[in-house]
Parts: sequence; C-alpha cells; structure tokens
Amino acid sequence: MDTRMNKDAWDKYQAPSLAEFETLAWSVYRRLPARFRALTGEVVIRIEDFPTDEVLDSLGIDSPFGLLGLYTGVDLARKSVMDVSPMPDMVFLYRRPILDYWAEHEDTLGAIVAHVLVHEIGHHFGLSDDDMERIEAEAGA
Repeated sequence: MDTRMNKDAWDKYQAPSLAEFETLAWSVYRRLPARFRALTGEVVIRIEDFPTDEVLDSLGIDSPFGLLGLYTGVDLARKSVMDVSPMPDMVFLYRRPILDYWAEHEDTLGAIVAHVLVHEIGHHFGLSDDDMERIEAEAGA
C-alpha cells in the first residue's frame, strides 16, 4: 500500500484569508454567551497577520508568533459616560500565529479562535480561568 500523500489532494487547500478569518471570528463571537459579550460593549474585532513590533516590544515578546491575540480598551469598571474614548475597545486576533498554533494542535480552528477571544476578553475583565472555561463550554468551543 502506498502511504505517500497525493500532492494533488492538497492543492485546493489554502489558509483562510484575513477576510475569511474575520468572518470566522465574528461567527465564534456571536456564539459566546450574551452576558459575556455584554462585557465588551461595542467591541471591534480586528484581524491582522502579526502583532506590530511596538506591541511585541511593550509586552516583552521576542517572536511575532508568540502572541495570538490582544484586547485593548477600558474595562467597564473604569468606563464613564463622561469619558471620550479616542479608540473603541478592540480585540486583535493575529492570523499567522493562530494558524501556526492550529497546525501544531488537534483543536479546530474555530475552537482556537474561541479560546483566544474568551481569554483576551476574560483576562481584560478579570475573569478566572474557571469562568473562561465555562464560557468556552457554553459556546460549544
């Protein structure tokens, strides 16, 4: 029996584009429990191939593959209706590091995106790891 992979069998597969990745991220986000999504208000989900050098430097991360996501914004406890926020709260998902992580693990890409979303939002708002695991489970991630 020939166990070599037929090269042509893989020719039709491509990594999701930034736009396809954004569609996946929003699909995953909408499956998260409403009470969890309420923490974020009008969050913006941005998909970028890699974090910027400034972000990596500020976090002390050497490799651009070392960061899967980042939440930027002001948590609800510190927000005020009197504040004028120059930028909306954002969750950055870094496509290339996530795809690299996916290639090395057995989880689905959707489950990994859900994990990153939940943990970026959850850590920003001070949720425990147990809380975040329950939220992921509720979302079917």
